[in-house]
Amino acid sequence: MKLASLETFTVGNPPPGFGGRYFIFVRLRTACGINGVGEIYSAAFGPAIVCAMARDVFERYLADRSPSHVERFWHRAHGSGFTHRPDSTMQAVISGLEMACWDIVGKACDQPVYELLGGKVHERLRSYTYLYPTAEEDPGTFYNDAHASAEAASACVRAGFTAVKFDPAGQYTVFDGRMPDLEAIERSAEFCSLIRQAVGTKADLLFGTHGQFTAAGALRLAKQLEAFEPMWFEEPTPPDMPEEMAKVARGTSIPVATGERLCSKFEFARVLNHGAAAILQPNLGRAGGILEAKKIAALAEANYAQIAPHLYCGPIVAAANIQLATCTPNFLIAESIGKMDGFHASLLKTPLQWEDGYLIPPTAAGLGVELDDSVVKAHPWDGNQLHLEMGQDPYDPVRDRLFPGG
Repeated sequence: MKLASLETFTVGNPPPGFGGRYFIFVRLRTACGINGVGEIYSAAFGPAIVCAMARDVFERYLADRSPSHVERFWHRAHGSGFTHRPDSTMQAVISGLEMACWDIVGKACDQPVYELLGGKVHERLRSYTYLYPTAEEDPGTFYNDAHASAEAASACVRAGFTAVKFDPAGQYTVFDGRMPDLEAIERSAEFCSLIRQAVGTKADLLFGTHGQFTAAGALRLAKQLEAFEPMWFEEPTPPDMPEEMAKVARGTSIPVATGERLCSKFEFARVLNHGAAAILQPNLGRAGGILEAKKIAALAEANYAQIAPHLYCGPIVAAANIQLATCTPNFLIAESIGKMDGFHASLLKTPLQWEDGYLIPPTAAGLGVELDDSVVKAHPWDGNQLHLEMGQDPYDPVRDRLFPGG
């Protein structure tokens, strides 16, 4: 088999837009006619530029080559242009193209990808979801209303979820970390208290932040949350200095989780070496692809850490997460966008299977999913915003008091 062509698609995510403003999909085709799909999770550049990067990388390192040579491809792209260091944009492009290669290889072997990476370990995969507003609720109100989130958490538990995530600590900016203000601390404790009352011991609480705080600030916040026994404190400090995050991990009883903004085994190894987190959250559309994520999971296993694949993008990354989690002994829980229904489901010819709080690994070959081209074509992206954007000014507790999420 040799790879013959690449297609790219940027799909606008219609309201309510859970998972981001758009999704970037790729499709590789072999000369013998086998297709494979992937997804790029990149937030640093506009999608047209990212798609151009994908075409450049394809022409340099994949065209007329075997899709099974993913190790060779990863190293050539990782060292492209005399870089040879973790780069989130390059690793995002690698990730989308690499998972498409695995999709092709699995189809050629008539096996799910997880069977080619050690075989099935888990029959079903525990999942969690963010607490999202309903169509009738205003996001700016919902994300700052502990009572509304408690009601949403109760509804999630009734639906079958055994864990829910929320992030009431407020705006995150390009100037963080910072010290949390007293209102954010009080609001965060109220969220944990009311949600714990609503779900009791039927669900774990996953407390999310986005690197807003210094280590000292994160510890100040964590002290107020410990009584509610969250399963994790997510990304309490910015991702560039795991040494600082390690101070938080050492200073609180809440397990620290991190990884959605990290790429390659090298960055995750630094987290483990510093003891900065007990739970790693690679996003397979950015971390370096499926094989790289398998290596990250192995590093975690050797350090008694667990894997909780991150998802704030489209259904192809979700499908890749499922393949990894199914064959990973130290898998903990996977992020789900609700029940993987709604627009995520409509993008696939056969939606991902979610039952009573669990994702069910597919038995179909490759990633187990196919894009519905009619839905893809019906939702082009024509905006100029990035997939996700942080606040562009230093945090102001008066101006930024009510954070609308996203």
